[in-house]
Amino acid sequence: MHGLAVAFGVATAHSWTLAGLALLGLLLLDLALLWRAPTPHVERRLADTWPIGIERPVTLVLEGAGRQRLDVFDLHPGGWRMQGLPRRLSLRRGEQASFDYHLRANARGDFRFDGVQLRLHSPLRLWWQSRVAGDAQDVRVFPNFAPLAKFAMFSAEQASRLVGAHLRRRRGEGTDFHQMREYRIGDSLRQIDWKATARARRLISREYQDEKNQQLVLLLDTGRRLLARDGELAHFDHVLDAALVVAYLALRQGDAVGLLASGGAGAWVPPRRGVGAIDELLRATYALQPQPVATDFLAAATDLSVRQRRRSLVMLVTNLRDEDMDDLLAAVTMLRKRHLVCVASLREGSLDAALAEPVQDLPGAIRAGATAQYLEQRNAAHEALRNHGVMVLDVACNELAASLVERYLAVKRDGLL
Repeated sequence: MHGLAVAFGVATAHSWTLAGLALLGLLLLDLALLWRAPTPHVERRLADTWPIGIERPVTLVLEGAGRQRLDVFDLHPGGWRMQGLPRRLSLRRGEQASFDYHLRANARGDFRFDGVQLRLHSPLRLWWQSRVAGDAQDVRVFPNFAPLAKFAMFSAEQASRLVGAHLRRRRGEGTDFHQMREYRIGDSLRQIDWKATARARRLISREYQDEKNQQLVLLLDTGRRLLARDGELAHFDHVLDAALVVAYLALRQGDAVGLLASGGAGAWVPPRRGVGAIDELLRATYALQPQPVATDFLAAATDLSVRQRRRSLVMLVTNLRDEDMDDLLAAVTMLRKRHLVCVASLREGSLDAALAEPVQDLPGAIRAGATAQYLEQRNAAHEALRNHGVMVLDVACNELAASLVERYLAVKRDGLL
């Protein structure tokens, strides 16, 4: 019996050894097959320009080089909001598979897709290997140009209304002569051409249109004041979006538009006429970022005075604080010697939210009191500018585009330039 037990034990140990060797061989074979498996061909299809804050699709196309099971993840720029990854696919040799996922860029500038990361599974699913396939691609993220594409379908007046600008109609009383026509009820006596009336023996009116040979210069603050955020975007992103809207509508009106960025990052685009000039503005500003530095408004005004000699409507967009007043007032005084100046001061949405909160305890009362005092100082700074003959807009980010367009059209309508 003892000999039988020994023989059985030897046989069992030998069987376990053979089973272990067989398993090891299977593992090594599965690993070898995975190691020798070709990498699937991957192609990424996407636009080379993106608007900030807008979700866009990215298409990945994979072609199998054999029977393969894999997980797919695209190496998109970090920090972008993504939906639809990773994906698991099963491919056969020569078979193509494609799918879309969606990205939303949250910052402007130059970015790079480094490749597509693949996790290949071995035939027996005992191993997996990570590989990177596909080519790297560069993309540029611009301010949100979607409204501009939408505005192209409408007239300048219709587009202005889409922005939210409230227009006061004034028929036929611009500054440039347009045409002669029959008198209409509502025409002023100043419009009647008495010589033409005598010849035609009926009332004839002169019709005028807003002057189309004017210039608009957008002066954008790129200093620390524009680092504040409202929602997902920084104030400066809202400023750029609004600046492009008013620039596009001004170009549609026949005016020339230029831009000066000053404070942190700088840029200068001389005034150009024609809707195509919007492309130059986009290229010059898409990578601009505000910097944590104090803006020298007087230096910016000096720079603009040297560069822009012709009288223009200068729209300065910043976030005004009472401690900026001396410098800003000196800058505006310099600019007003030649130009018509409008200061648009952005208001943080958090301020209005803080005042709207019910006060239930001492910290809440202190916060509400501090907010009210800050807003009072801010209003005092605005009034000081108005007392010096400067147009001032105190607006939240979501109101900026409409307010700029409305003021620009009012300036044209009233012939202030």
